[in-house]
Amino acid sequence: MASERPEGERDHFFDKSKNIKWVLGVFLVISAVTLGIDLFFDRHTDHRFEELVGFYGIWGFVSCVVLVLAARELRKLVMRNEDYYGD
Repeated sequence: MASERPEGERDHFFDKSKNIKWVLGVFLVISAVTLGIDLFFDRHTDHRFEELVGFYGIWGFVSCVVLVLAARELRKLVMRNEDYYGD
């Protein structure tokens, strides 16, 4: 099977699906460990919802998704034509 990569360009780490699966596995293990640790520490919180197990991880994930979606919409507002700075 012919490679789509230009001649002379080397393979990168994420070009192999084995490496992607390995990195995802590491992230899942780290997430599980931090969630497990969360069960054993008493946090001094200001609000009741902060006491939920995994609250800060869920909050961070939801915040990131909202930020990406907002950026997609903002791009439509501020995007210029390709030849905006042209002749």
